[in-house]
Amino acid sequence: MDWNSKIQKLRTFFFIMGNFDKYLQPTEFFDFNKKFVREKAFEIAEGLETENEKAKALFYWVRDQIKYNMHTYIPSIKANFKASVTLRRKNGFCVSKSVLLSSFARAVGIPARIHLVDLINHKISQKIIDFMETNVMHYHGYSEFYLNDKWVKLTPSFDQGTAIKGGFIPMVEFDGENDAVFATYDNEGRKFGEYIQDRGVHADLPLDVIEKVFYEKYPKFYSFIKDGKIEPVNDKTLTYKK
Repeated sequence: MDWNSKIQKLRTFFFIMGNFDKYLQPTEFFDFNKKFVREKAFEIAEGLETENEKAKALFYWVRDQIKYNMHTYIPSIKANFKASVTLRRKNGFCVSKSVLLSSFARAVGIPARIHLVDLINHKISQKIIDFMETNVMHYHGYSEFYLNDKWVKLTPSFDQGTAIKGGFIPMVEFDGENDAVFATYDNEGRKFGEYIQDRGVHADLPLDVIEKVFYEKYPKFYSFIKDGKIEPVNDKTLTYKK
């Protein structure tokens, strides 16, 4: 390699690293600057040598050890979206689980961010559709890791128990290299996940934007919160009043 080629390679390296720095830093929501969050990430990745191995281990831990709980999806309660709270609580929803997963990745040196989209989940129950008044999940979130010179999509939403109980099959599986998102069709050939609008990639969570759209698109859910039918409890999770 001649000198000019070496210089160009170095320039490219520093350009990439400069752009990626924001995907390696702690933020208000990606708060792996908290010691117990970092330590858990290190524990999960311990003994693994490659970034792909670490990414795979982190994905499966968040997918299955953090149980799915859609009732924590209330934008007015900021703590519900922080990685540290989700880890301590051991449950969360698509956005909060993805924030935790991306925080773990950053903690072990893998550039990571969150990608927000609008998704039609054709498998959700009629009870949820009646409650949300739609089957469109606005601002559904999944993680993206930078692996092998490309961004890889990772959806850790449904733990194994939730996936089986809710019929969200096939489950999202990750081989350490390729995108792992909801399948377009289930195992019977019926529609499953349909991505209908891209809301962009983010180094930190744009909660103010999410909150605005949430209350616009889910007025019935908002009225439940406003009327006190859903209230926060001490451990920051949410429950229905009896």
